[in-house]
Amino acid sequence: MKVLITGASGFVGYHLIESALARGLDVTAGIRQSSQVGHLSGLAIRYATLDLARKDQLAEELDKGGYDFIIHAAGATKAPTQEAYDAANAASTENLAEAARTALPNLKKLVFLSSLAAIGPLGNREEAITEDTQPNPVTAYGRSKLLAERRLAIQPLPWLVLRPTAVYGPRDKDIFILLRLIRRGWEPYIGKAPQRLSFVYVKDLSDLAVHALFTEHTHRFYNVTDGRAYDRYELAGIVKAYFHRRTLKFFVPVPLVKIIATGLERVYERRHKSPALNREKLQELTAPNWVCRIDSARRELGFWPDYDLKNGLEETLEWYLRNGWL
Repeated sequence: MKVLITGASGFVGYHLIESALARGLDVTAGIRQSSQVGHLSGLAIRYATLDLARKDQLAEELDKGGYDFIIHAAGATKAPTQEAYDAANAASTENLAEAARTALPNLKKLVFLSSLAAIGPLGNREEAITEDTQPNPVTAYGRSKLLAERRLAIQPLPWLVLRPTAVYGPRDKDIFILLRLIRRGWEPYIGKAPQRLSFVYVKDLSDLAVHALFTEHTHRFYNVTDGRAYDRYELAGIVKAYFHRRTLKFFVPVPLVKIIATGLERVYERRHKSPALNREKLQELTAPNWVCRIDSARRELGFWPDYDLKNGLEETLEWYLRNGWL
């Protein structure tokens, strides 16, 4: 059976390909003209160059591919404006769904990888996010993912939405920055307020996305974490124990970080780009509670993650060391 994976050249996309191949699927990697695909060269896959802004081009490519399934993981995590986020995440999802409806009348399922950012964090540290939590995204990225979900939800085709929390694992370049700092003896935090966090290992997420293709459930939303809650110091504690390393723990005041974020916004505005840190991102980084329940995914999709943060991070660190990243 044939599956198209969009965003296939990215961090999560690579692992989706591996999971799909392990399931025996005929995999086509949906990429952009500018995508770097050298790291995919050893995989037994086909390629399709997609322009997610053009429904006509998408329909032609989907018709040629004759896919049974689509996993939609393409999107933008950094953009200069809300409009740019909406185009990259919401409009592209709508275009793909409409093209699939036209070109793939026998499509069995489209699985969309959204984000827990579409719901947003909780202010109360004692509760947990569920699928029934009222959405209140705190970033332009989160709002664009929520808009993508809503546009997909009205499409007359079999779809399913996964909302992963913070995803980490081999090949990730975001959490890697923090891991490298910790290994070098630095342990930075923004402010001192307590936090409850959630994570999901990329292999658990990719296996779930592929498994979800074959379940009977459609038109459903599922939050995705490893099912556990962590305080803000646990990640660093695991990394320090792995390397037998002591660190200098320091806390940067939130007002100072806001000043830095504001300055970065002004600098990047002239470049028509988005900085890795801005005032909206700061709201996500300092939110009191990102913990969510995965009861629905366990009950309906049989999702029982193989990794908690400790063994997931240890496998990730081993990969970074083996491949010369650390």
